Amino acid sequence: MKRFAPLLAVGLLASGVPLLSATGASAAPADHSARKPAWHRCSPDQPASYECATVKVPLDYQRPRGRTIDLAISRVKSENPAKRHGVMLLNPGGPGGSGLDLPLMMKESMPEEVREKYDLIGFDPRGVGSSTPVTCGLTDAEQIIDRPYRPGTFPSDVAWARTVADKCRQKAGAVLPHISTRNTARDMDAIRTALGERRISYVGYSYGTYLGAVYTQMFPQRTDRFVLDSGVDPQRIWRGMFQVWASEAEPAFKRWTEWTAERAGEFRLGNTPKAVSDTFWALVARADADPIVLDGQKITGDDIRAARGLFFYPAQAAPLVRELKDAAEGRPAAPGAANRWRSVRSGAEEPASDNGSAVFWSVVCADTDNWPRDPERYRRDAARDKAAYPLYGDMASNIKPCAFWQRPLEAPTPMRTRANVLTVQNEWDSQTPLVSGQGLHRALKGSRMVLAVGGEGHGVYLADPTSCANAPVNAYLATGRLPARDVTCRTAPGDGDHREASPRRGPLPFPIGPQRF
Repeated sequence: MKRFAPLLAVGLLASGVPLLSATGASAAPADHSARKPAWHRCSPDQPASYECATVKVPLDYQRPRGRTIDLAISRVKSENPAKRHGVMLLNPGGPGGSGLDLPLMMKESMPEEVREKYDLIGFDPRGVGSSTPVTCGLTDAEQIIDRPYRPGTFPSDVAWARTVADKCRQKAGAVLPHISTRNTARDMDAIRTALGERRISYVGYSYGTYLGAVYTQMFPQRTDRFVLDSGVDPQRIWRGMFQVWASEAEPAFKRWTEWTAERAGEFRLGNTPKAVSDTFWALVARADADPIVLDGQKITGDDIRAARGLFFYPAQAAPLVRELKDAAEGRPAAPGAANRWRSVRSGAEEPASDNGSAVFWSVVCADTDNWPRDPERYRRDAARDKAAYPLYGDMASNIKPCAFWQRPLEAPTPMRTRANVLTVQNEWDSQTPLVSGQGLHRALKGSRMVLAVGGEGHGVYLADPTSCANAPVNAYLATGRLPARDVTCRTAPGDGDHREASPRRGPLPFPIGPQRF
């Protein structure tokens, strides 16, 4: 990813390749995956060891001699052939995240005893970036997910969801049903075949944990050493994963009020958890009635609530809320206050197109048919969850484009086959909260879990160089031996630098937002 862009489908790789329409795939023979990749240097400004190639795969695996699409792949080979174990595929999450740069990023961070074991393989999943990309032609406004529920605006929310689904159907309706997790898992196996490998190892983050889990079920005999970091619960795909953002933001918010109350002299937000909470909700009410102007930027109450992921990082949340309070009371903002708030809300620079959104909705709508089709169900659920989970409940349960999407072509993948994989989780993860990671661990019989108690942030292995989880993950990847039992270790929460909106991270940065897995 360019300039180490975040790994959650935010910094999507811009591509000059024309975006795929319903007629954009080409015909090719069925034995395309058996062709050896033609490796070449990815870019003159990148190391010569960083190589790229293209693999052709069927758009529809039920029609292997039909149209094909391109998969952009990359690699950094092991520098010690005598110790090489095999290939390791890498996925950053999303759905819709570009993984082409991951081999370079991981190579910089992995210890030598792990790095020398593998050829590191990156890829842009089907539909993404430098693979044959898809688009729905969505405007910036149509790509906004956070939509608060109010009776008066609910009809416009329904219209938005229907418009997104309709535009995607019109632009690429014959293609998008094939942009699914099961087909991406098949693509991973096609990459394995093209590389001439018997099995693959894998490190997947966030959405990449679900992709990896599906691969273990579809191709168990080809699954080698798998690390699933920051887990998606297969029982929650996908509406339940939106809703877990709401339910698990509440304990994170409570923890933030306690942390902030202990530092009342520094932040001036209240000297008890209740007082801090009251201050916060008064700011939300004030911003709902009259947006708070922070360094020239208007902040609404909905904007404040939509930053629910911020409260998983108390040391970053407290100074930002204090700056909002100062602005609401007419005090001048500290230099850069608006930029700090903007970084929390967006997580990274906006993608150049709607490619990330198109892939995101394609996957979460194509993976399962458990999305309600009746808009009234969303209305009731959003109203209920607004009361139950005040910070984000209505946004989580409000209507989504999947209500009007084409029916999925396949059922979700049952998690029945034993999977001897390693799952990794921070205790305080905003995007895939702890209960979700625990659900993934339960679903994969035979798995072991490494839990970093006190760990903050989305993404653990190599994303936080100080995490206690790095050592057991490295040991597993180096030896192939799972821990005898689940591992619980303690990572000190980041005290943070109050001038920064993002928490302490390593060379694999993960953002607080936007709302992606």
